[in-house]
Amino acid sequence: MTPVTDIAPITAFLYCPTPRAWIDWALANPGILLVDHANCEKKAASTALNLMYRYVGHHRLLTRLSRLAREELRHFEQVIALMKARGIEYPQMTASRYAGELHRLVRTHEPARLVDTLLVGAIIEARSCERFAALVPELDQQLAGFYASLLKSESRHFLDYLKLAQELGSVTEVEQRLPLLLQRERELIESQDAEFRFHSGVPEAG
Repeated sequence: MTPVTDIAPITAFLYCPTPRAWIDWALANPGILLVDHANCEKKAASTALNLMYRYVGHHRLLTRLSRLAREELRHFEQVIALMKARGIEYPQMTASRYAGELHRLVRTHEPARLVDTLLVGAIIEARSCERFAALVPELDQQLAGFYASLLKSESRHFLDYLKLAQELGSVTEVEQRLPLLLQRERELIESQDAEFRFHSGVPEAG
């Protein structure tokens, strides 16, 4: 049995829980859920690697994000293995607006750009962890067990990004920037989207 991971710090961090309408949407689209989950894991690894290339002077950042990228790629391999076992094809699929809209708030000058990018990473990892936890009670045993197994690493990734932002900026700067980013994240999660994705909002009415 997968040990239970306490995600209370994550639910306290985020400004809203995943709406029930999104959970129902996910259950109605199991194939898209897995395909976009695979894309999210791949993108998370790519984001970590890009930061490692851009900011080579930060040793702690390099070591933490190297580990994070390896874990995300291992999760990607696990997701595509599940897809293969379930006969789910892996088509090209557009991303949701979620990450792009959060990155619109990232400041363009350094070191503020790095701090904001790390905070966006923390928010995305926190939401991913919260959504895995929300789905676990709803899914079949195999998929529920897999998602429950991801909670520990996803919650650690959230903390890695948050601590790096505090170290490379300051605790005060993080406290000043987070409300803006978290409020926008809440708007994206609670507003309507035309297509289901892992980080989409709720389905359009009607």
